Amino acid sequence: MELPMFVLASASPARRKLLQTVGIEPIVRHSNFDESRVQSDDPIALVQILAQCKAETVASQFSDALILGCDSVLAVNDEIYGKPDSSEEAIARWQKMRGNQGILYTGHALTDQRYNKQLIRCGITKVYFANISDAVIEDYVASGEPLKCAGCFALEGKGGLFVEKLEGCHSNVIGLSLPLLRQMLAELGYCVTNFWK
Repeated sequence: MELPMFVLASASPARRKLLQTVGIEPIVRHSNFDESRVQSDDPIALVQILAQCKAETVASQFSDALILGCDSVLAVNDEIYGKPDSSEEAIARWQKMRGNQGILYTGHALTDQRYNKQLIRCGITKVYFANISDAVIEDYVASGEPLKCAGCFALEGKGGLFVEKLEGCHSNVIGLSLPLLRQMLAELGYCVTNFWK
């Protein structure tokens, strides 16, 4: 039986690269979903709804596909952070994050159009941030990297220098939990190795 296409409903180069690293070459479709339409004080509910909306937004473009939508936020001291709106906001946020810990939540929605099934899960990873100086924070924000990332840092980029340790899945912090994806595929009746290119 021929496998359905594997579609990533995300503009994130980091998510695409994670999939490519484990042998999956996804078809990428940016959902362009307006995230401001979804509001919640519960980070798990927030990322799961956003992931689901992203997957469903691109579903109409395909008839036989597995569609993966993802969304991530960071919560520090019960405050939920997505991407910062400005350099000033990124600096202020890092001043709160340094020497502190946060929880990175990534929602995963996997839709199987062939069998009309959808799984929605959340990966959770605890992140411990280094106690860095104002000068280092300003240099990091000036690099532009934090402005593109939920939580204001990229573990797979320069931001990896400022993370002391993780508790939980490391790929979840990059935007997609590979172990969770493997489990979700199995639950839908697929073996992840079948998608290797």
